[in-house]
Amino acid sequence: MIAVLVLLQLLLAHILTDFVFQPTKWVLHKRKYKATSKYLYIHSFIAGLLTYILLQQWHLWYVALFIALTHFFIDYWKLMHNKDNLQVFLLDQLFHIIIILLVWVYLSNEYDQVLPMVVSFVSSPSALAIIIGYLLVIFPVGFIVGKSTEGWHNELLEEGKSVSLEAAGRYIGIFERILVLTFILTNNFSAIGFLIAAKSILRFSDKSEAGARKQTEYVLIGTLMSFAITIITGLLIRHIFF
Repeated sequence: MIAVLVLLQLLLAHILTDFVFQPTKWVLHKRKYKATSKYLYIHSFIAGLLTYILLQQWHLWYVALFIALTHFFIDYWKLMHNKDNLQVFLLDQLFHIIIILLVWVYLSNEYDQVLPMVVSFVSSPSALAIIIGYLLVIFPVGFIVGKSTEGWHNELLEEGKSVSLEAAGRYIGIFERILVLTFILTNNFSAIGFLIAAKSILRFSDKSEAGARKQTEYVLIGTLMSFAITIITGLLIRHIFF
């Protein structure tokens, strides 16, 4: 229980530092001036200070110092990238989380149990089945649905009726399948009905336009195919491993 508390304290300090106590003004100033920005140093100091305060273990000042220094260098790495896109942001947060986990393992004195836990996890058939299930519905299933409906998609493009954000359909499908698989594995089958109902509210074209029915049918076929494969995958995992 104490170990969980320490992890939550470290995560709270990070969230407060990066998302609550960092105004947009600071972010813009750091992007412009990078290592010469005073806010980069203030931001890193706050990361260490909040860690120190929330941990409430006053002899662990060196842990707060470590958090502050690593926060500084990770943020500096991020600022060196001219692009401030989602990929850079996720990598930045991943590095911060890794540091937090390392500090947590050190403070909880359970570093000798990390490797056995990892070995136990990758040796668990149910855990591996869940990982494989999510990877299947995210990647191969999307490819299968895309290839299966490619002819209809090309037909809509030729008629000029496929007007949507670039790759939007692919990402919508990925999140749909993740949700459906999660609902099945957690025995929340009724939630799938709400998901289908929510999607049915969307309108992809003006019904007065010619070809609107074709586009509706194309979306419906892709959705049902995506849902069917994901549901079958989830049921197989539940039947075999649960």
